[in-house]
Amino acid sequence: MRTGSGDVLVTGASGFIGRALVRRLAAHGHRPVCTARHPVEDLVDGARWIPGDLTDPGFVTRLVAEARPSVVYHLASAVTGNRSLEWVPTTLATNLTAGVNLLQAVTEAGCDRVVLTGSCDEPEDGAAPCSPYAAAKWALGGYARMFRSLYGTPVTTARTFMVYGPDQPDRSKLVPYTITSLLRGEAPQLMSGQRSVDWVYVDDVVDAFIALAEAPEAVGRVLDVGSGRLHTVRHVVETIAGIVGTGVAPSFGSLPDRQAEVEVVADVAETTRVCGWAPVTDLDEGLKRTVAWYAG
Repeated sequence: MRTGSGDVLVTGASGFIGRALVRRLAAHGHRPVCTARHPVEDLVDGARWIPGDLTDPGFVTRLVAEARPSVVYHLASAVTGNRSLEWVPTTLATNLTAGVNLLQAVTEAGCDRVVLTGSCDEPEDGAAPCSPYAAAKWALGGYARMFRSLYGTPVTTARTFMVYGPDQPDRSKLVPYTITSLLRGEAPQLMSGQRSVDWVYVDDVVDAFIALAEAPEAVGRVLDVGSGRLHTVRHVVETIAGIVGTGVAPSFGSLPDRQAEVEVVADVAETTRVCGWAPVTDLDEGLKRTVAWYAG
């Protein structure tokens, strides 16, 4: 990976994974070019922000021309498990249209590598997507394969699982919501908690993205970024409650379960074979670090 001003472009740099990735890149001597609708100007010294809307193809073309990246990490996304009809146009624009705009621009301009963020919610074997978000991510994966096949775009899709850890901006997500509720002495209102999920710590995800960008064999592949283990939501919440130690009992079943939830575990062995990455943070340790960060 080349170093220097503008060698790495990070979209969605103000988001959860984006913030952690930008910090890591800066620590390794890069001066990443960052974009988001709502920039975090003081995130790291040396990062250059070009705020804008990736659903605007004109902005994306200008962004890539100005950044001149050798490596692009595409993290910008509207992440939601909401099944409501109203989320169809939002996820279509922010997850599919924005991604296709970026693929078009980097293919025309040229770059060494593109790493797209996929999702464990993407359907397999012809199954129907479980949400508008999953459908948009699934469609973007199809476009990525087409760009690779027809135009030679050096794209890899990192299929991320349930990422957790410190500094997650959206406090409504399960882990930060549970932690902050318990720290306030309030019982978090939750679904049944019976769903099993592959949880992966954010620092491990950043390691994976960097490794995938550097591995020649990853080009054209869809590779899993998870822990390779399943734990129920109830187990995670009860572990958090034990770490926080306030004695407040989470309220399971106070919210209805979502329909068509998927339960799938990451194929970590294949990702390790391709790029040498493997997760190193076990769930208990990762949750302890996360609680400590929110506790201040």
